[in-house]
Amino acid sequence: MSAGNINDLMTLWEASNASSGGESPFVNYTHLYDTIDRIPIGGVPWQNLAVSYSGPRPETNAPPWMEQSYEVYFRDPRKLFVNMLANPEFAEDFDFTPKRIFDTSGTRQYEHFMSGDWAWKQAVGF
Repeated sequence: MSAGNINDLMTLWEASNASSGGESPFVNYTHLYDTIDRIPIGGVPWQNLAVSYSGPRPETNAPPWMEQSYEVYFRDPRKLFVNMLANPEFAEDFDFTPKRIFDTSGTRQYEHFMSGDWAWKQAVGF
């Protein structure tokens, strides 16, 4: 979510709690980011990369997003997940078992990460 959208969300959150005297959990995007960065468990550094559209473009009047480059900031999801698994706070709260869940009509239910296809394929190999 963009910094501007986070600020808008916090403003809306605070406005929705105004009648009860409540506040939003964060003042703005900077407060949110600083709070996340102060979490003591972790140590996965931020990375960034530039992305741009490389597909076909119209011959005239290409939309601006097709011509621009965008910087994306992220933390390595695999390293984050390994850190979560190593965190003793999750020892009793995380089910490590891949599973497929179906309702009574046979429709597949996706409940959380371990009920997804990736986790299942890692365990059974197909």
